[in-house]
Amino acid sequence: MPKSKRNRPVTLSKTKKKPGLERKGKVVTEIKQAVEQYSSAYVFTYDNMRNQKLKDLREQLKSSSRIFLAGKKVMQIALGRSPADEAKTGLHKLSKFLQGDSGLLITNLPRDDVERLFREFEEHDFARTGTTATETVELKEGPLEQFTHEMEPFLRKQGLPVRLNRGVVELVADHVVCEEGKPLSPEAAQTLRLLGIQMATFRLYLVCRWSCDDFEVYKEGLAHLGAHDSS
Repeated sequence: MPKSKRNRPVTLSKTKKKPGLERKGKVVTEIKQAVEQYSSAYVFTYDNMRNQKLKDLREQLKSSSRIFLAGKKVMQIALGRSPADEAKTGLHKLSKFLQGDSGLLITNLPRDDVERLFREFEEHDFARTGTTATETVELKEGPLEQFTHEMEPFLRKQGLPVRLNRGVVELVADHVVCEEGKPLSPEAAQTLRLLGIQMATFRLYLVCRWSCDDFEVYKEGLAHLGAHDSS
């Protein structure tokens, strides 16, 4: 007879921890270690995050700094949310600024170098669906010679009023791809990419800074953080 699937014994001692909890615990440990290793910590916010660009920045700063983008509560727990549980004196002051689109930079770089790095950091890229258009883009009636005839069906799917005229893609009427100040539709975002028009800029803004003997807030970064929270 086949073995019954009922009443199978369960060994509770071998129950594995949830991967999510292990990952969060690891992040907390890494932040605590970084705070011990480096001299200052910053909360920053950002526009138009690009993971590859952030990875490149991490690589650039790996000898002097650590960058953390994790759950806000996880980062707050690591730093401490009050004087009673903070990792170092005054460090809990950073926690209340970890909200919305924010992250942590823990570093040995001098303050002037960090401020210059953030001020000058700017990476342009193609905008994604939902991004606010920075300009109005309108295509005029006539040939679109930058596109091959094979692309005509795809362009039509993006909402462009096109046809083939002797093997040349032709716009049969003026067409507004996007309007300044309005969110991009999926079709508009794809069309802008095809046109080579980049409307997204990945930027970083310092919100506040902590060191053993100092704490300060950056007004511009705080304004950006507030804008993200209200959106």
